[in-house]
Amino acid sequence: MSFSLNQIPIFEELKESKSILLAGAGGGFDIFSGIPLYFNLKNQGKKVVLANFSFTLLFETSSEKVFPYCYKIRSGDSDLSGRNYFPEKYLKLWFGLQGENPDLYAFDRIGVNPLRDAYKYLIKKHEIDTVLLVDGGTDSLMFGDEDGLGTPQEDICSMAAVYRTGIKKQYLVSVGFGIDHFHGVSHFRFLENVAEIAKDGGYLGMFQITKEMVEAEKYIDAVKFANDKMSGMESIVSNSIVSALEGEYGNHHRTRRTKGSDLWINPLMTIYWCFNLRGVIKKIKYFDRIRNVNTIGQFNVELSKYRNELEALREKRNIPI
Repeated sequence: MSFSLNQIPIFEELKESKSILLAGAGGGFDIFSGIPLYFNLKNQGKKVVLANFSFTLLFETSSEKVFPYCYKIRSGDSDLSGRNYFPEKYLKLWFGLQGENPDLYAFDRIGVNPLRDAYKYLIKKHEIDTVLLVDGGTDSLMFGDEDGLGTPQEDICSMAAVYRTGIKKQYLVSVGFGIDHFHGVSHFRFLENVAEIAKDGGYLGMFQITKEMVEAEKYIDAVKFANDKMSGMESIVSNSIVSALEGEYGNHHRTRRTKGSDLWINPLMTIYWCFNLRGVIKKIKYFDRIRNVNTIGQFNVELSKYRNELEALREKRNIPI
């Protein structure tokens, strides 16, 4: 497929999509990063179902278990664990305050096989024709031989699970350039990997949100709402992106959770980098080792085996500008 200058490739790819499953890939608040996409796609007349790989102890909530490891989230659900960590519930509650009532699901922190089955359940139930994964951060683009991988477990399990559903239209978007420096990721290697994916046609360009956009205003409002509800457990990623949207720069701390660390809030954090998921999976060097794991523990074992067999790692480097 070819594009013109006035076309954003990812949205051209989604033009014929009618029913989209928009899912947070990496756990926690990743689905919040999909809020601008939700409103834009819905305004295009598309049905959008939401899901999130969750860090919530879902079995200790009042949410309805609709499939093994998959729960339907309602605004009135309760966290019975006492942790007060339930971003999906507060997102559902926030949507209700906007007059929106999207179907929202959460997945337990599981491995590829059961997660694939849960995705297949939602794809069938909602007649999904497209899955769009959202990663808050850039570690989903680490191939496995880099010196710093960040926290790839949840991202790669989500990516592998969606890939293995076999659904024809499957994509990945990543937002938050610079955030994963906090987790040891080299953005020199991120850009190198994007270039490698682009060689094979898997890179679908980028788009950027600004605070003047209605979709960005919704994102900012949702993050602030969650901050109020989950004080002390705020999202580092989403609060960094919101800080960048609001024009902050450098070592700016929006939440106490980052105090004592050195942040680089910057305008590039508000860019969404877009990929054909199959093009990314082809580059994950340990994919064959983790494609059938059932738990995160098994994933970690297989990743460690792969890393231990490497003769050398691609060392961290600073961007030479």
